Amino acid sequence: MLRIEDIDETRCRPEFVDRIFADLAWLGLDWEQPVLLQSTRRAAYQAALEQLIARGLAYKCWCTRAEIAAAAGAPQGDQPLYPGTCRGRADPGDGRPFCWRLDCAAAHRQMGALYWHDQQAGRIMAQPELLGDVVIARKDAGTSYHIAVVVDDAAQGVTDVVRGQDLFEATHIHRLLQALLGLPVPLYHHHRLILDAGGERLAKRRNSETLADLQARGADPIALVAGLRRGALPPGYRFAG
Repeated sequence: MLRIEDIDETRCRPEFVDRIFADLAWLGLDWEQPVLLQSTRRAAYQAALEQLIARGLAYKCWCTRAEIAAAAGAPQGDQPLYPGTCRGRADPGDGRPFCWRLDCAAAHRQMGALYWHDQQAGRIMAQPELLGDVVIARKDAGTSYHIAVVVDDAAQGVTDVVRGQDLFEATHIHRLLQALLGLPVPLYHHHRLILDAGGERLAKRRNSETLADLQARGADPIALVAGLRRGALPPGYRFAG
């Protein structure tokens, strides 16, 4: 299955989607039709959000990023851990935009101990407090990655989730949301990240080499896929850790 995660309309463009299709076809991969577009699924995400609001497990947040960075007491990865400034805060009534945050501690108390299984790390107890009161509906999108991905995994019958190690901690939140929304729990595998020749993680913001770049310089897609299946990366790349 192929899913296009395009809820961020400021960053997602048709040409990027076309490039995904072209890259996968170059690698010899095909997929079921129709392709699911998250931008068409907003009603499903809104329904999930409303369930959490009705149970008193979500609250509005008017904080800016600068305010959060100034007030936060502990970092969470590259982002500051939200200190709960707006939990219990009255609506300022001035019409300023807001997001919705999950009241993580209240939600975890309702659900009790939760676990998920990772093929690398084994049985993991969910610790959603590691990420704090995450945004579950953005100011500009009406939803968030966390809500959209668990709702769509369930809707599409996803049984196995394979993704990068950088999303390992997010799974703590996803396990909590699955429990709150009565959704099935997939098996997870968080793979090692890939570094470039300079030892940097591959990222669009750093203009890392893309599959289109490999194709342009004459890479053999059959050999590339065969190597990846053996755990062998192209010259100049290595696994993190």
